[in-house]
Amino acid sequence: MRALVLFLLLTMALILQSTVFAFLQVAGVKPDLVLMLVVFNGFLRGSREGAFLGFLAGLAQDIFTGSYIGLNALTKMVAGYLVGLAEARFFKESVILVSMFTMLVGVVNQVIFYLLLYYLQIEVSPIYALGQVIIPSAIYTGLLVPLTYWKFYSSNEEGWLKQKDF
Repeated sequence: MRALVLFLLLTMALILQSTVFAFLQVAGVKPDLVLMLVVFNGFLRGSREGAFLGFLAGLAQDIFTGSYIGLNALTKMVAGYLVGLAEARFFKESVILVSMFTMLVGVVNQVIFYLLLYYLQIEVSPIYALGQVIIPSAIYTGLLVPLTYWKFYSSNEEGWLKQKDF
């Protein structure tokens, strides 16, 4: 059941990110809803599940958007792993902490993405990338966390996302 719910949430995030949030851009950027899902899962479930969902979600994002296959898979996997390292060390009920992690991992995710683009000989001005895409996107994504984290957290504790012990 958990896998099905995560699949549906990922599908919804991809659709919303490419449709609704295309019209809700701020300063030319939109939030990374897929990254939010990966951060939430990694923060609540640990680095192993964070990296796994990050890879699958990034791969789905690559396929769905038609970009280079594997770039988002790699960057989202790293993001899920990094956030998952904090799983046992921090207070999971803190929305502010999750927002800050989302912003920080958003920056790391995008910096790795742009480094991989540079490796593929696709040059983007670092000043432009940092000031016009990376930082604003990370802030926008982080500001959306308080609107969604409580629902994900409560579902993870007592709802459809709770791991059932047999």
